[in-house]
Amino acid sequence: MVAAWIGYLLDGFDFVLITLVLTEIADDFHLSTVTAASLISGAFITRWLGGALLGAMADRYGRKAAMIASILLYSLGTFACGFAWGYLSLFAARLVIGLGMAGEYSASVTYVLESWPTRVRNRASGFLISGYAGGTVVAAELYKWVVPQWGWRWMFWIGVLPVLVALWVRRSLPEAGDWAAEIGRRSAASAASMGSAVMTGPAPAPGPAASKPARPNPFRPLFTGRVRSWVNASLAAAASGALFGVFTPAGTGHVPWLSAVAALCLIAFAVQLGGRRGWLLYVSLMATVFCAFLYSWPIQALLPTYLKTDLGYAPSQVTDVMFYAGFGTMAGCWLAGFVGDWIGTRRAYACTLLASLAFVFPVFAVQDSLVGLGVLLFGLLALSQGISGILPKYIAGHFPTATRAASLGFVYNVGALGGAVAPVLGARLAEGMSLGRALAVLTFGLTLVVVILVGGNVPQRLARLADPDAPDDHLVPAAGGAEIGSKETTPGSV
Repeated sequence: MVAAWIGYLLDGFDFVLITLVLTEIADDFHLSTVTAASLISGAFITRWLGGALLGAMADRYGRKAAMIASILLYSLGTFACGFAWGYLSLFAARLVIGLGMAGEYSASVTYVLESWPTRVRNRASGFLISGYAGGTVVAAELYKWVVPQWGWRWMFWIGVLPVLVALWVRRSLPEAGDWAAEIGRRSAASAASMGSAVMTGPAPAPGPAASKPARPNPFRPLFTGRVRSWVNASLAAAASGALFGVFTPAGTGHVPWLSAVAALCLIAFAVQLGGRRGWLLYVSLMATVFCAFLYSWPIQALLPTYLKTDLGYAPSQVTDVMFYAGFGTMAGCWLAGFVGDWIGTRRAYACTLLASLAFVFPVFAVQDSLVGLGVLLFGLLALSQGISGILPKYIAGHFPTATRAASLGFVYNVGALGGAVAPVLGARLAEGMSLGRALAVLTFGLTLVVVILVGGNVPQRLARLADPDAPDDHLVPAAGGAEIGSKETTPGSV
């Protein structure tokens, strides 16, 4: 938990830097607010790919290896941001950060959830995700000291420090319990199969296939045959190109059809990965996460800009407000973990989001009281952002161990494209109203949508249209210790 929490804290630190120095970058590179906001979106464009690839790596080679690769990617991408000479070079570095951040989420989440006891896995999820909020607090504090003295580039150069964490993780940590048990089960099954072959016929030829158990391969459905392999490689290229066009000036005038191309490509991947019984679950979870990012990321991405432009706050005042916001999110993650283990993940998620609606408009009505704004932000983010602490538990419970990291990584990070849309959408709305009002409208409306989707158990209900025997939660073991949904558990035994 400590290792994963520190990795996620540094992940949050690296990712949030761009929001703190967005106005300074816009001034240096002469960017409009909308164009500058697309730099935040840049990291989301590659998240779907990073989540899928590094998630598959975690399923096949272990959660720890994928954590290390993720930390290296996002820290080196952040370091490269400090050397950017213009918009495109900075955008390219943000793409690398997106790959690493996506992998960190899927690898760290599965690593922790599969290492903690079943009865406290909501708490494990909440504690882990609170590290991200801690990273925003650290970044805000450094912003106050570093940027006025040395400029915005030094904030990114400091972001290379997580490499040291990666080296420690590589040396010190054991593998996740559930994944190790899954590989052990496969090894035992392979040994039993070989023993049966020896009793009934010639021994298998020596070689890798005879000595190693079959490891999980979540991407096998995408590469069954040369034609399908080429088609899916083309879909990946088309999705990436379309997303680049959507979130950069390169696609100006063509955003609607580029968005449609990207959506169709990603849905095609979801249909193949989910299969006949699981594709509705994949698509509905993607839509749920997309809406969750749309309600949460306008504030996360544009709050510093709102404080500096609409309210005229100085860097030290921005830091103070970001402290309230960061600690509010951390406290909310901890609270969400306890409440989730008490009343259930889904119920805790919906009820907490409903309570957060009482804070949305009052936050953006405060003009002259820094303390008042801080207290209201603490309450809003504790209830609305903090509940994201159990989102990993909510998503991961839909998937078995063998494909959990890749499935969670793909579903979550495709949905995270809502975070790419959110800052640009907020900036667009602010062209016709104040930025504060635009943020309030987006947050309130999309929060209601997520309450309906999660509270109404929409993804699970849709999943059961295709698979009536779909279990409620793969992270809760069935009687006898077998994982729900595994081959050892018969349908209807839950």
